[in-house]
Amino acid sequence: MSLVAAGLATETEIEAGHHTTFEWLGLTFNSDTMLSTAVAGVVVLIFGFLLRRSVTDGVPGKIQLLWESLVEWVQGLTLSSIGRLNPFIVPLGVALFLFILIGNWFEAIPTGHKLPPPAADTNMTYGLALVVIIAVHTFGIREVGLRHYLKPFLSPLHLIEEIVKPFSLALRLFGNIFAGGIILSLIGLIPNYGAWIPEVLWKIFGMAIGGIQAFIFTLLTILYFGFAVSHGGDDEHHDEPKEKKKKKAKKAEEKVAVAA
Repeated sequence: MSLVAAGLATETEIEAGHHTTFEWLGLTFNSDTMLSTAVAGVVVLIFGFLLRRSVTDGVPGKIQLLWESLVEWVQGLTLSSIGRLNPFIVPLGVALFLFILIGNWFEAIPTGHKLPPPAADTNMTYGLALVVIIAVHTFGIREVGLRHYLKPFLSPLHLIEEIVKPFSLALRLFGNIFAGGIILSLIGLIPNYGAWIPEVLWKIFGMAIGGIQAFIFTLLTILYFGFAVSHGGDDEHHDEPKEKKKKKAKKAEEKVAVAA
């Protein structure tokens, strides 16, 4: 079985970590990932500027309706996780969802691997997860104070959990998107006259998977902010007891892990 898999991988040139690179100051950079990341970021900015021009108090257009639905969804997640809206978390959640979604959908564009999904490169997913975790810890310290925030870290289990979080966040996103690329490469083994049907079907399915992964990453990010607030300090901003809210967040994270 392993020989067959190896043969398929050779014929379709499936290589984990294979990218177009260049060197600068002795460092190697993945130019294809950098390009696709920049393009995804520009598309998000263009989407935002188009919304700014078309926003109205009257009958909203399609772009405004889509944006408002996304913002309301993120606001609902933030309220259920933290108990109140936050001017930092909501914009971050919206930006993360759009960036990951657009980047994942690059897989459906036939660019000859010149514009791969950014999440198919672990360097990008690790970087994105690291930014999220740093923001979470910074937010938690500002909310409850350094002394209260560090108390749970005295438990070895909690410390291990916090260390594993960025790896699980990054690898969950990378694994699903990279697997989609492998399936498309395997479909390429089918003769041309019969390949287009499964390829179209898989690209549609891949776009759905890309949306689910953007949803999961955003949801976990907001849940992590909720966990950071529940580490300690006063719970005056919460309508529910701290332990009850923490249990609800844990259950939500378990459901996400099952869905992933």
